[in-house]
Amino acid sequence: MHQYGVRDVEKLLRLPRSTIRALIAAGFVSPARGPRNAWLFSFQDLIVLRTAQALAAAKVPQRRITRSVKELRRHLPDAMPLSGLSICAVADRVVVKEGGSRWLAESGQYLLAFEGDPADGSMSVIERTQAAAPAGAADWFDRGVALEREDAEAALQAYEQAVAADPARLDARINLGRLLHEAGRFAQAERVYREAMKAGGSDPLLLYNLGVLLDDMERKEEALEAYEAALRGNPGLADCHYNLALLCEDLKKPKEAIRHMAQYRRLTGTKSE
Repeated sequence: MHQYGVRDVEKLLRLPRSTIRALIAAGFVSPARGPRNAWLFSFQDLIVLRTAQALAAAKVPQRRITRSVKELRRHLPDAMPLSGLSICAVADRVVVKEGGSRWLAESGQYLLAFEGDPADGSMSVIERTQAAAPAGAADWFDRGVALEREDAEAALQAYEQAVAADPARLDARINLGRLLHEAGRFAQAERVYREAMKAGGSDPLLLYNLGVLLDDMERKEEALEAYEAALRGNPGLADCHYNLALLCEDLKKPKEAIRHMAQYRRLTGTKSE
């Protein structure tokens, strides 16, 4: 069975490390331990992590999420493409579409199409009220996710197609910018992030990624502004506090550095050395 490290989970699911820790602490997954005690996640863990985080964002009650992901794990095979599943919240129920079948995640009960028909999509799309993305956007996004580990250039093209099919797909824009950044194509990555901000507003993860990019480009003051904007949207971004602490040290702002490092340690439960 293929296993994924924390960095793989961050890239594939666009979850910050602080969120991954929180979902593990809440008992949604129990990853194995690898070399140096590092977490190792199974395919099922990835599905459960993304489902739990997205359902919480959709305001599904915690107790229902816990029951739903437990039943969902029981039904999942050891491996399948992420595009093989569509998971959404229909009213207050969690519905899974697998091929031509639809079933309630909480109970495993199969549904007729008219009983609850989740929008076409992928693991990364869990919606309550927003309209379904145009046909093809979700498939292009899933293809990009699947290709990242083996063909980054093909993944870039897939994310570009996803954005072209649905300009409102912020996740595709963020992944596109991140891949460009990792490839050293800084100017293109910045352009993608700036366009995403115009299209999707001040998403904390988008602003955090922009901050990392600007930091790597040695544009320290701009990076600081991006990190601070990300934290205004989500003060719980532990990795953002950590990066800010290091950046503030570089900028000779010791009080701010201490404050952000303290926040990072509080959020992650890390003790000071």
